[in-house]
Amino acid sequence: MRKTILLAGILLFSVSAQAQILDILKSTVKDKTGIDLNTPVKTTTASTTSTSTSKSTTTTTSPINLGNLTSTQISTGLKDALSLGVTEGVKKLGVTDGFLKNEAVKILMPEKLRKIDTTLRSVGLGSLADQGVKLLNRAAEDAVTEAAPIFTKAITSMTITDAKNILLGSDNSATNYLQGKTQSQLFTAFQPKVKASLGKVGADTLWKSIISKYNTLTGQAVTTDLNEYVTTETINGVFKMVADKESGIRNTPAMRTTSILQKVFGAQDRK
Repeated sequence: MRKTILLAGILLFSVSAQAQILDILKSTVKDKTGIDLNTPVKTTTASTTSTSTSKSTTTTTSPINLGNLTSTQISTGLKDALSLGVTEGVKKLGVTDGFLKNEAVKILMPEKLRKIDTTLRSVGLGSLADQGVKLLNRAAEDAVTEAAPIFTKAITSMTITDAKNILLGSDNSATNYLQGKTQSQLFTAFQPKVKASLGKVGADTLWKSIISKYNTLTGQAVTTDLNEYVTTETINGVFKMVADKESGIRNTPAMRTTSILQKVFGAQDRK
């Protein structure tokens, strides 16, 4: 019994002594370093983790790096790309067979008149139908040069913000921008020109003859607004050419024929 009591006393004394020594160590550390060992470490860890997480989040959501490009360079590069697309597109379309021999933009028989094509061919008048389509394309080829000044105005009015959004957008972002800015203006400007071109190449007279023959053969009374149809198809053809050029510049470094195009679209490659 005495041994047990003695052993218990020794243990209590040992624990008490260790506690005192630990308190002395903590006090010494606090005096020398300012660190209070009685303060839970967990709070500091959480704070550090939170700060680390915050920094990590900030890094991952930062804007796409466009290198050393200035806003002016980005704007100039996009304007150059669009100008090239418009200039080359209009040049290729505004010549004989520019529309007719280009399957991507060729103007076909209006959908509501395609039954005329079938009927004429069934009675041996296929050449008349072919001539009708040919003259629709001739009118477009004659009228398309009107597009250039309208496009130029839209391109020069592009803002810095527009340019940055376009550069980091899809393959056709610049073309879509241009279409949104010019569609209604182009239609208004083109209609009188297309109407004049339809008359100039003889398309209006030929189509009156085609429709008249069809109506006589079938006993029907078909009509259509060729002016509106050719105007719309001409505009669509120009945008198709511009979109092809834009996609080429974006995806084919060899098509970046100026230093500004190389710089701007080289940065786009790394987005």
